[in-house]
Amino acid sequence: MADRTLPGDPPPYFEAHVFVCCNRRPDGHRRGSCAARGSEKLRDYMKARAKELGLKGIRVNQAGCLDRCEFGPTLVIYPEGVWYRPESPADIDEILAAHLQTGGRVPRLMLTERDIAPKD
Repeated sequence: MADRTLPGDPPPYFEAHVFVCCNRRPDGHRRGSCAARGSEKLRDYMKARAKELGLKGIRVNQAGCLDRCEFGPTLVIYPEGVWYRPESPADIDEILAAHLQTGGRVPRLMLTERDIAPKD
């Protein structure tokens, strides 16, 4: 993806923005939902842990449907646009340490172009 900033744009308010899908579909929906798979607890943990670690310029937010329900719980980190599928607080710790503290990645948790789900 090309850099979309233009001369004169203000500096970003956050260095990184994490969106954690907390969408909830009805029980039994064929695509499932991130909230039904525990995303709300993971979001709460990630917010608290990022604060404990003193990560400045990082914002962890709840998101509605991010349209990758089958892989949930999912989160995406911008500006990089890297998608992850964490299943536990330990996975969140790994994402915080590798991606948000050191600028690396956690390949085993990343969703890639291979992970395309059918649309509703």
